[in-house]
Amino acid sequence: MVGQMNARMSQKQRSGFTLVEVLVVVLVLSIIALMVVPEFSAATTRTKESTLRANLRTMRAQIALYKTEHNDVYPAFATFANQMTLSSNTAGTTAAIGTANHPFGPYMRSIPVNPFNNLATLKATLDGTTGWTYNETTGAFNANDGAHDAW
Repeated sequence: MVGQMNARMSQKQRSGFTLVEVLVVVLVLSIIALMVVPEFSAATTRTKESTLRANLRTMRAQIALYKTEHNDVYPAFATFANQMTLSSNTAGTTAAIGTANHPFGPYMRSIPVNPFNNLATLKATLDGTTGWTYNETTGAFNANDGAHDAW
């Protein structure tokens, strides 16, 4: 009878995992996690770069369309957001969407956010304090985040 109880006890003890086995599994999972996390970080950067390229391509195309419809004149820096998001006439005067005698635009719903600094603001000079830079003389529209200014 005592022998049978010892046999049952030893079977019960063997049915679980030892502390060493659990630690080995945790260690292996930690190593796998360390290898995978940098891949997610790189994917996030690639996604931001792709979004930035798409935003720049869209803004530049809309600025070119504005110029075509407004006698080869680029949007003015001071009123850029309004000229891109409201209706306008040939002279560039803006009005609410659908206003009579303002047949052009809107070109965008809003100025997009720069995915690297989460800003949608404009400045005429590169200094990293706004989302974008815009030159009303040349129509150049660029990122202003310090790393992608030349895109």
